[in-house]
Amino acid sequence: MKRKETIKSQKDFNDLITNGNFHKNKFFVLYYKESKIDKTMYGIAISKKVGKAHTRNYLKRVVRTLIDKNRNLFKNGFNYIIMIRKNCLESNFQELNESMIELLKQ
Repeated sequence: MKRKETIKSQKDFNDLITNGNFHKNKFFVLYYKESKIDKTMYGIAISKKVGKAHTRNYLKRVVRTLIDKNRNLFKNGFNYIIMIRKNCLESNFQELNESMIELLKQ
């Protein structure tokens, strides 16, 4: 995931969460909304309740890898926010990948 493809402002996050659609499963909550520009943007959110900083950073790196690996499943021209749930700590990469694919196909 490139730096130009990330959503960072709190205003954009809040707009996408309040006005966008969502799907959820055991590991992730995926918010999405059609973008005004023809560019796909991604945001990753994780609560401090999940763990210490090194744990949260590890999970964000894993999710970035999942985004790069499954880029063809994301629709072009949409903005996405992926919220990571605490259950991700108890699973391995393969389970997370299958969960992400299942979530994107909904």
